[in-house]
Amino acid sequence: MDLSYQDRTVIERMEQSYQVKMSELKSENFLQGETDPAVLEEEIRSLKENVQSFGAVNLLAVEEYDELKKRHEFLASQENDLNQARESLLEAIRKINRTTKALFSETFEKVQAAFLEHFKILFQGGHAELILLDGENPQESGVDIFVRPPGKKPQHISLLSGGEKALTALALLFALFRIKPSPFCVLDEVDAPLDEANIDRFLTVLRSFLGSTQFLIVTHNRKTIAMGDFLYGVTMEESGISKLVSVKVMAQEAAEEAKAAA
Repeated sequence: MDLSYQDRTVIERMEQSYQVKMSELKSENFLQGETDPAVLEEEIRSLKENVQSFGAVNLLAVEEYDELKKRHEFLASQENDLNQARESLLEAIRKINRTTKALFSETFEKVQAAFLEHFKILFQGGHAELILLDGENPQESGVDIFVRPPGKKPQHISLLSGGEKALTALALLFALFRIKPSPFCVLDEVDAPLDEANIDRFLTVLRSFLGSTQFLIVTHNRKTIAMGDFLYGVTMEESGISKLVSVKVMAQEAAEEAKAAA
């Protein structure tokens, strides 16, 4: 028997079937001494079964892996961009919250001082205080009002009389106008619960804002009406037919100057 032919056959089979080059094999990597052929056969059979269990070889596995890798890298890049954008947005929100909290606290203190000032003018004394219900989160906090009219114990605004509630509300309104003036304001029957003395104090405070704010007041009080520069009313000369009447009110000095100029 030609052993060289068998050697070549074994070598070719090893290279084709197992992609193993005999020239690269080293004897020290294999079993030495006597080995039971039955044991080797069983081991070979077990290894073949394991190889068969792998199933058919996917020849496109490398290409599919490359495509999936590119897809994974793209999605990972998108995720990274989203995380960076999210962190940037959260930092912007935190910065806005810090700024608004500082501005709110500053404005709240100014309104607090102006509220107390106008409260003392309208009540001829006493004390008023604005209290944040949640000092840790002022932007979302509610505001409570505690006042002490002259000669009374400190109490919640809900315990005041109708006139006292109206004066307290006016004090807060004027405080807000003092901190952030508005060019135009409509007051609808705000003086209705007030007595004569309170009307005078209300008009005194109101006059201090006439330089920056134009007031349109709906009222039936004669003192408030007398203060207006223009009067507008609705009359019904004929039954069922309403008519708007307007009057321009001029001070005595202005009227005399206008008459002289004419």
